[in-house]
Amino acid sequence: MDSIASKIVVCMGNNMITLQDALKKGKKNLIENKIENGEHDAWLLLAFQFKISKAVYLAEPLKEISQEACDAYLSLIEKRSRHIPLQYITGEQEFMGLDFLVREGVLIPRQDTEILVMEALKVSKGKEVLDICTGSGCILLSLMKLGGIKQGTGADISEKALETARENAKRLEVTAEFCKSDIYSHINKKYDIIISNPPYIPTGIIPTLMEEVKDYEPVIALDGKEDGLYFYREICKGLQEFLNTGGYVFFEIGYDQGEAVKELLLKAGMDNIKIIKDLAGLDRVVTGRWNEKKGEPFT
Repeated sequence: MDSIASKIVVCMGNNMITLQDALKKGKKNLIENKIENGEHDAWLLLAFQFKISKAVYLAEPLKEISQEACDAYLSLIEKRSRHIPLQYITGEQEFMGLDFLVREGVLIPRQDTEILVMEALKVSKGKEVLDICTGSGCILLSLMKLGGIKQGTGADISEKALETARENAKRLEVTAEFCKSDIYSHINKKYDIIISNPPYIPTGIIPTLMEEVKDYEPVIALDGKEDGLYFYREICKGLQEFLNTGGYVFFEIGYDQGEAVKELLLKAGMDNIKIIKDLAGLDRVVTGRWNEKKGEPFT
């Protein structure tokens, strides 16, 4: 066989191999295949396969493993060498200190999105929350688990995303509602908070993204149409109808979209608008509050 798999899913013949030997092989393969953070990912896959912590590994790096266990680990490495995202291989991702199920066809939760959740947590207690483009449900379920919200609804157009979100709710022992909805198409009540991490990458930029994103993550969760602002416009059109007076809106945004989204919120009648930066100093979140007296019909 000439495949990558045939070249690496061989440990040491009939001899025993150690955890350290397996890790070295994993690191070498990912580095050769130019996987970003390849050494770190090789370790994470080792920890996943053998259910060990760093401390356990450091205490027993020369622990022997079977040929079968080694081959199973290197099969994970082979998948990662093809730029399949680590989270799709392990089926999990930590977000806000909680473990979320992830699968192909559903956007992988990002650390940057935790900033969005942390801003909403400041005002979420006792509130009813609508999460538009809920994906895996990581935003809504984190608010429900950590923020003491009264009720939460997650809306998405993707059945696979909704299925994943429902499974995550069960895993986290949270009661949430999820509905298939093209933005507001199946929403029939007002909320105290509307929150969203919508698709915001301009269509023309998507082919330039790293392989893990453009080739494996769902385009429907990435593509914000020509200028990346399509979904912000559509959500803003319904804020006056679906947001209670005094309610809050929270958006995750691209690094160069802060002022444009701020203008959309102003036009929709929001005030107290703030642009929050991430740890790299880039615009990451825009928030606002519905003031009915200032609002004008949004067109």
